[in-house]
Amino acid sequence: MKAIERYQEIFKTVFGVEDEILETLEYQGIAQWDSVGHMQLVAALEEEFDIMFDTDDIIDFNSYTAGKEILKKYEVEL
Repeated sequence: MKAIERYQEIFKTVFGVEDEILETLEYQGIAQWDSVGHMQLVAALEEEFDIMFDTDDIIDFNSYTAGKEILKKYEVEL
């Protein structure tokens, strides 16, 4: 499975959403992406890609799209 597919699967699993809305997902844009959901997402991404986010990156990870850019810092090419 490609990295982008793994990234998408994490969002779909953590938040229970469909592919169609991934590109528009933003923090607190859906009920599931609250502070608890955010930490579940971060933990799942760290485990899947074997990385450890800096605190600033966790705070800046405020959308599906922003997350793709942040993962580039950790050499995860989506």
